[in-house]
Amino acid sequence: MYRLLLKPLLFRLDAENAHHLVFSRVKTFFKLPFIDSVCRALYTYQHPSLERKLFGLTFKNPVGLAAGLDKNAELVDELAHMGFGFIEIGTVTPVGQEGNDRPRLFRLPIDKALINRMGFNNAGVTEVARRLRLRNSTIIVGGNIGKNKYTPNEAAVKDYIICFDGLYDVVDYFVVNVSSPNTPDLRQLQDKKPLTEILQALQQRNQAKRKPKPILLKIAPDLTNGQLDDIIEIVQDTRINGVIATNTTISREGLQTPQNQVTAIGPGGLSGLPLKSRSTEVIRYLHEKSGAAFPIIGVGGIFSPEDALEKLRAGASLVQVYTSFVYEGPALVPKINRAIVKQNV
Repeated sequence: MYRLLLKPLLFRLDAENAHHLVFSRVKTFFKLPFIDSVCRALYTYQHPSLERKLFGLTFKNPVGLAAGLDKNAELVDELAHMGFGFIEIGTVTPVGQEGNDRPRLFRLPIDKALINRMGFNNAGVTEVARRLRLRNSTIIVGGNIGKNKYTPNEAAVKDYIICFDGLYDVVDYFVVNVSSPNTPDLRQLQDKKPLTEILQALQQRNQAKRKPKPILLKIAPDLTNGQLDDIIEIVQDTRINGVIATNTTISREGLQTPQNQVTAIGPGGLSGLPLKSRSTEVIRYLHEKSGAAFPIIGVGGIFSPEDALEKLRAGASLVQVYTSFVYEGPALVPKINRAIVKQNV
């Protein structure tokens, strides 16, 4: 129904306007009687073999929603009825911010891709935490955290600690985002020294808690093998719980969309099908080079059950979707879970 009826209508609208329209309509739609039950019947596929136990958490299935779709934790309860094993909100910053100027979200339909330069637009950690305290669902929720645009890199660790403290009681795991290309100089924090400092500070804060929460690192697909070697060393030295591979890419290589259209769009992170191969390469490299020393959540270009299986076979323990959710709709989630059971992956 989504691909045949809703998607053609939504794709006539500006991408960000369509996003806001869907969010408002979904909120209203779920107030109708029995809609939650209907969605669970359509999109939830349960099987004992889908269960995954990672870093002290039990995931009902290994297919999650990546950060970026529900930045402000507005639809966690509603999305929980669409078959996901976990949902990641954010990226959240200490203070709410508008993000970059519009237009800032663009579709590349020929490539089944998106380009965004949103710039960590979000309501701020206090408001996001308030919303999460009101949720009814028990689905696992991850908190993706970042720094405010005008916080200098030298002070970035304070922003991450503020977000960690603010979300600690309302999320099940944390994701440190230093890999978005849309906040000035943010990716410089992936360098060994500043990244180690941030993760060590968070771990120190975390270990002082009565019940520490898992901390993961989200990395860019544009890192070299040498930089990935550094990531492996940092993960092991700081003893964080895992890696999410990967964020969006700044590369435009191999796109079928005409070059003049891509150039007119301008800068931003590319997500979707063109990212599939590179994200899988990064997963495989981290998994093999580290000797499977830590869990990896695979994300990037998952548009079919086969794409998800490829990432799991490359070494991912869980997978996430985002751009394909926009293009394919929620029916993709149970399809992936059925394939995982059938293939016994």
